[in-house]
Amino acid sequence: MDFTRLIAPIDGIAGQAQLQVGALVSPSSGPVTSVSTLDPIKVYFTVSEPQYLAWRKRFPTESSRLEADRNLRLQLILADGSTYPHEGSFYFADRQVNEGTGAIRLAGLFPNPGNILRPGGYGRVRAVVRLQHDALLVPQRAVSELQGGYQVAVVNNDHKVEIRTIKIGDQAGSEWVVAEGLKPGETIVAEGVQKVRSGAPVNPKPFGQETKGK
Repeated sequence: MDFTRLIAPIDGIAGQAQLQVGALVSPSSGPVTSVSTLDPIKVYFTVSEPQYLAWRKRFPTESSRLEADRNLRLQLILADGSTYPHEGSFYFADRQVNEGTGAIRLAGLFPNPGNILRPGGYGRVRAVVRLQHDALLVPQRAVSELQGGYQVAVVNNDHKVEIRTIKIGDQAGSEWVVAEGLKPGETIVAEGVQKVRSGAPVNPKPFGQETKGK
């Protein structure tokens, strides 16, 4: 019987010891502690199945897909709302889609000097997956969803409301990209959308900076 020294096979940080100095250990006494590799650290997040399929369909060959995955840069928004200063890279996609949520689990690797990020922490991951020039944006609050479709209240030259069905694209912050149904320069209702009806006269007023020019 003698004291021994335990050496982890990986680099990382050890958690709180479950057994103390002098304790007798055996296969049945449980783990002495747990070690986590923190630099780089894996960050897990989910995307919807349509988003995942749309990304994959953009790259028809294996080589182009792998190249796109390598070039994908990830940003991490921490629990306090700040942006983590180091960019991450795509690591892997899980083997299956979750049947309950319709989402697939992905993982990214983030540099973690100083071990600021710890296992179990919360954050949001975002990435630029496509650039769309001259996109037409409208505030999300101006868009009404009805039976799977989307509508906006357009104000015509006579200051009367026209309820119009639109096709939305990606989300950009607090705004939607409008793919079809609106033209640049048209005026829409951004406040009190639920109160207006088709043909109703309105007295339109600017709705702050976020809707300027929309």
